[in-house]
Amino acid sequence: MIVLERGGWRLSLRPDLGGSIARLTVDGRDVLRPTAEGETDILQVACFPLVPYANRIAEGRFAFDGRAVSLPALPQFSPHALHGDGWLNPWEMLDQDATSARMVYRHEAGAWPWAYEAIQTFALTEAGLRVDLSVRNLSDAAMPAGLGLHPYFPVADDTRLTLAATSVWRAEGSLIPTAQVGTADVLDWSQGRTVADAPFVDHCYAGWDGVARIEGQGRATVVRASANAAWAHVYAPGEDFCCVEPVTHRPNALHAPAGEASGLTVLQPGGSMAMWMEIGVER
Repeated sequence: MIVLERGGWRLSLRPDLGGSIARLTVDGRDVLRPTAEGETDILQVACFPLVPYANRIAEGRFAFDGRAVSLPALPQFSPHALHGDGWLNPWEMLDQDATSARMVYRHEAGAWPWAYEAIQTFALTEAGLRVDLSVRNLSDAAMPAGLGLHPYFPVADDTRLTLAATSVWRAEGSLIPTAQVGTADVLDWSQGRTVADAPFVDHCYAGWDGVARIEGQGRATVVRASANAAWAHVYAPGEDFCCVEPVTHRPNALHAPAGEASGLTVLQPGGSMAMWMEIGVER
């Protein structure tokens, strides 16, 4: 466990468990859903990285530059591949001091047939936490890429989420988006809604302005993301948490029609991309 502290902020990291955040507190109060001591299930952490792509790839299959790719699916998410490799593998610490840390995941070509290197940088400020995530193509061929971060926020009966976007990728039975529609056609968070009153939500909001507020229990948690993270995936399963995931492309972007601005990035050999997320609290 790696622990950073600054002012009233305390951050605990688990590089061994998918390069995840185990806990983030301010003045002793949890800002993210805390991870139980000794936890080994990545789905029970406070936040994990999405690299080299975010969300689902339909049936784990796609073609890119004439190459057919078939990715494994975790049993609980079958038949779709989900969230890339970073969250499923240990990361290595590069360096740290009292308030910041860097860790790396190096991927060798395999089912995902491109080698790459991902780096996360965590920094505590007086205002909160900033996480930077980058990926660099280490292979000798162009690689499709995308990034995201997957924080879990505690939900109480009075928790409200406010998030402005221009449209939403509606996902139903298969959880693969089938249509891009207006937010009012699915669930509009722009004026704030009580999370506990919402139906099951697992949708990607496009044209996000990069700011989300999670308010309740006498304070507001504010999430901000880099401009290229113009999609916010909202996951609210009706439990004691919700997720607002800044991502750089829409779900299933590797199957997007030619010409669609899906957010998918193509990295040439040696090329890289990056994104960031900030989490702060207003009292």
